[in-house]
Amino acid sequence: MSTGLHSPAHAPARPAPTTAPPPPAGTPEPARRVRALHTARTITVYQAYAPALGDPAARDGRFPAAWKRERMTWIKPSFLWMMYRCGWATKPDQERVLAIEIDRAGFDWALRHACLSHHDRSVHPDRTTWQRQLKTSPARVQWDPERDLHLRPLPHRSLQLGLTGEASRRYADEWTVTLTDVTPLAREIHHLMRTGRTTAATALLPDERPYPAPEETPALSQIP
Repeated sequence: MSTGLHSPAHAPARPAPTTAPPPPAGTPEPARRVRALHTARTITVYQAYAPALGDPAARDGRFPAAWKRERMTWIKPSFLWMMYRCGWATKPDQERVLAIEIDRAGFDWALRHACLSHHDRSVHPDRTTWQRQLKTSPARVQWDPERDLHLRPLPHRSLQLGLTGEASRRYADEWTVTLTDVTPLAREIHHLMRTGRTTAATALLPDERPYPAPEETPALSQIP
């Protein structure tokens, strides 16, 4: 497993990932946990865009004025979930995959102020309460099945975080630290998988480890 986002051939050097060790072998994976490439100060998330927006964002290292800050935007800490969503950067208007390194304090703020994207009776006392929270929360949490290198669903779930209003604006203009086009990485891993070189593909994956998400994160599995 690589120790960073990708090899030097794809992009300039990036901050080293956290030195926290991975979970011991055989440790059960909780049903819902945030796993991400992260440092002591930042966490990396992924989005996919059309070239018209993705290219200038990658070139300038920031979201352009054309990026609609008033709309809901979804960020994914899981590289493979992003690959599932964008079809290895082949789906229309998702041909550019961006790795966005953002401030952990901002990410945690969004999780603390988030509401589940759907009604869950184990979390909300009633649907009306959930709908009230949904209208006022600047962030949405959704837990979707994590994916393997073949993009097949795994038993545990991965985070999608939707940002709107204040959270969306702060994400674009305050929290973003670096913004990198990792489309070449996506295509290289996809090529290796198509040619049966799974070990080589695995070695290129970002080093996503358990992230210490705030306890207030909606529906987060409690880990001893």
